[in-house]
Amino acid sequence: MIPDLSDYKWIVPDIVWEIDEYIDLEKIRKALPDSEDLAKLAPDFDKIVESLSLLKDFFTTGHKLVSEVIEASDLLLLLGSPGETAFRATDAGSESDKPYRKGLLGELILLQQQIQEHEEEARRAAGQYSTSHAQQKRKVSDKEKIDQLQEELLHTQLKYQRILERLEKENKELRKLVLQKDDKGIHHRKLKKSLIDMYSEVLDVLSDYDASYNTQDHLPRVVVVGDQSAGKTSVLEMIAQARIFPRGSGEMMTRSPVKVTLSEGPHHVALFKDSSREFDLTKEEDLAALRHEIELRMRKNVKEGCTVSPETISLNVKGPGLQRMVLVDLPGVINTVTSGMAPDTKETIFSISKAYMQNPNAIILCIQDGSVDAERSIVTDLVSQMDPHGRRTIFVLTKVDLAEKNVASPSRIQQIIEGKLFPMKALGYFAVVTGKGNSSESIEAIRDYEEEFFQNSKLLKTSMLKAHQVTTRNLSLAVSDCFWKMVRESVEQQADSFKATRFNLETEWKNNYPRLRELDRNELFEKAKNEILDEVISLSQVTPKHWEEILQQSLWERVSTHVIENIYLPAAQTMNSGTFNTTVDIKLKQWTDKQLPNKAVEVAWETLQEEFSRFMTEPKGKEHDDIFDKLKEAVKEETIKRHKWNDFAEDSLRVIQHNALEDRSISDKQQWDAAIYFMEEALQARLKDTENAIENMVGPDWKKRWLYWKNRTQEQCVHNETKNELEKMLKCNEEHPAYLASDEITTVRKNLESRGVEVDPSLIKDTWHQVYRRHFLKTALNHCNLCRRGFYYYQRHFVDSELECNDVVLFWRIQRMLAITANTLRQQLTNTEVRRLEKNVKEVLEDFAEDSEKKVKLLTGKRVQLAEDLKKVREIQEKLDAFIEALHQEK
Repeated sequence: MIPDLSDYKWIVPDIVWEIDEYIDLEKIRKALPDSEDLAKLAPDFDKIVESLSLLKDFFTTGHKLVSEVIEASDLLLLLGSPGETAFRATDAGSESDKPYRKGLLGELILLQQQIQEHEEEARRAAGQYSTSHAQQKRKVSDKEKIDQLQEELLHTQLKYQRILERLEKENKELRKLVLQKDDKGIHHRKLKKSLIDMYSEVLDVLSDYDASYNTQDHLPRVVVVGDQSAGKTSVLEMIAQARIFPRGSGEMMTRSPVKVTLSEGPHHVALFKDSSREFDLTKEEDLAALRHEIELRMRKNVKEGCTVSPETISLNVKGPGLQRMVLVDLPGVINTVTSGMAPDTKETIFSISKAYMQNPNAIILCIQDGSVDAERSIVTDLVSQMDPHGRRTIFVLTKVDLAEKNVASPSRIQQIIEGKLFPMKALGYFAVVTGKGNSSESIEAIRDYEEEFFQNSKLLKTSMLKAHQVTTRNLSLAVSDCFWKMVRESVEQQADSFKATRFNLETEWKNNYPRLRELDRNELFEKAKNEILDEVISLSQVTPKHWEEILQQSLWERVSTHVIENIYLPAAQTMNSGTFNTTVDIKLKQWTDKQLPNKAVEVAWETLQEEFSRFMTEPKGKEHDDIFDKLKEAVKEETIKRHKWNDFAEDSLRVIQHNALEDRSISDKQQWDAAIYFMEEALQARLKDTENAIENMVGPDWKKRWLYWKNRTQEQCVHNETKNELEKMLKCNEEHPAYLASDEITTVRKNLESRGVEVDPSLIKDTWHQVYRRHFLKTALNHCNLCRRGFYYYQRHFVDSELECNDVVLFWRIQRMLAITANTLRQQLTNTEVRRLEKNVKEVLEDFAEDSEKKVKLLTGKRVQLAEDLKKVREIQEKLDAFIEALHQEK
């Protein structure tokens, strides 16, 4: 097993020469007895052979570490300058330094050979032991010598353990120095740490692509499962060499899976995959901040009404000497749902655990609490179901220190480690100690306590446990080896499956969308964003004439009822023009102060919304893509919700409207005719509405009854008789006031009763309102027609004229106010509000761009999903190919 060191004659690290000061080879030789003594004195020879095997294991581990030291030292020499190197270079041709170059390595080789010779002699002595068994019984007193021999062997074993730990520490420092030099850019060779980072990126992309975690993802990862409070998180922290997880006393702390990627690096740091912040794991404040951040992310992942979540938190941990692997810490398996938990918590934890363990290439790290009865274990049954043959399971027994104190029969621990107690099989069995139960203990203190415990433990002294089965350091090495072996065996097969998936998706796209580019959701969003911004810019291209026309029309539709019902009709009931003008001025002033500016701003805002909606939803012909319709509608609604009109617009508008309504001077005949036309349109529209109301009240006339076979209801017949009676009254007095006197109501009711029609006074009033309204509007239209030639009299202020056209002047004032208001609002729109709206649209689009859930909700359909799958599969395949290439280069 010793490599050929002839190529390293001129390079030997200083540390190798210092080791021989700590090893007394002569004492080791004296401690080993002759084969004859062994044959005579050994009462239990199997244990001695096993102790010697343990010594050989320690030596083999030491040899590996020495080789790593030499390799790291070689790399440091190549990296550093002659003045900075930590190596001693000697003359290869010199004979005087040959004994110095041999040093400890020669001693170690000689020691290994002697151990092998003694093992052979011990086996031969075992044969002689069977023939002299009777003689050995008489030498019971010599048993003390055997005990002394075993103590010396154990002492030698522990001495080697300390030497190997020192070698490991020195090797760790050398590796750290190498990584620091590479980190500064002195050496640009790709180190092994990049390999695990590449693999972790593949798993992150896979988790995003395959949210349901189905069987498509068969890439290996180390799945850490165990009962609640069994010590899963503590084992993971010992492997990561930092207290990085939230801790609680007996309560559930791991509420969602945490994927931890371990890799080598010059500094001991941690960072999340979606964040650039690095947490320095050597500082307690950064550790506390990291634990708090993990706890916050877990709470964020857990939805309302749930206790645990299947969403994964991805964390990278780098540091010198860390074993490269990917571990997933799962929520602890529980047997009972306690108060405060969701009713389905137990089933959810089982489903999450099964989802990860059913991956045929996942390595299951089964954590069992050694301080509790084995019969209370839940996780072992679950693991045995998922991996019945134990081909990918590693069993870890935690809290062995408590188990040794509490268990009455130490052989029970041996049965657990040998896989005889639980109904499950495993690749390997390990026993670890993860501290004294104090959450403030440091990793170094826990590691020292663990090593001290196993050095003094009866479990190791009596060979119930083997040396390679104890400590988290040995566990970490074994898990890392198993992980990489599984990766090398399965990664190429996984890459082939994704190549086939990619081919199928590309074929489906070509058949369904042959003339379209493969735009994923983000690319489609960018395309839609540009279209929306172009449409918003189109708002600024609307002509001022178009703005003013739609504003004036919309504003009149909004205020026409108030103008006619509350201003014109009450003023028209007055007896002379002076009273008419006074009434109009008072009502216009009240209207301007209280309602008109607000109504105008509302109309302008609604008009802007309508134009914005028209541009957003208007089909663009062949270029229109309906896949953006939902997104555009959502952007429109959110923009309208956020946009608010300028608060100072109403105040300035009130002054402008008040001044416009104060003006009564019509300058020319054209304005006069326009006012008459405006008045006629308004009154005809009202008359038409009144005619419809009367028709609904009295029912169809004789023509419709004959042609369309329609009949009047009893109520309509009563209304019709009442209408006829009221029309007779109006014919008798065409200048009748707007309201009926009580005696007139009584007269109408008695006249109807004489014809056998029973009516209520309120029915007479309702009918009168519509009948008089129609009469008034017809009279006003006739008067309006007479005023067409009244501009001459208006200029003379209607002096010496029986014609008075004050109502035309009123409608001119209203019409001019509408024109001025529309012009003012148009200026506010084009100069201010359209730009503010465009700014709001950009903000909404930026918010939507950062909200992945919103984009998934608004950009849907087979085409989008197919493009998304294609993008993910290509990304996964590219990363897998790059990883496989790097893996082959490392191999």
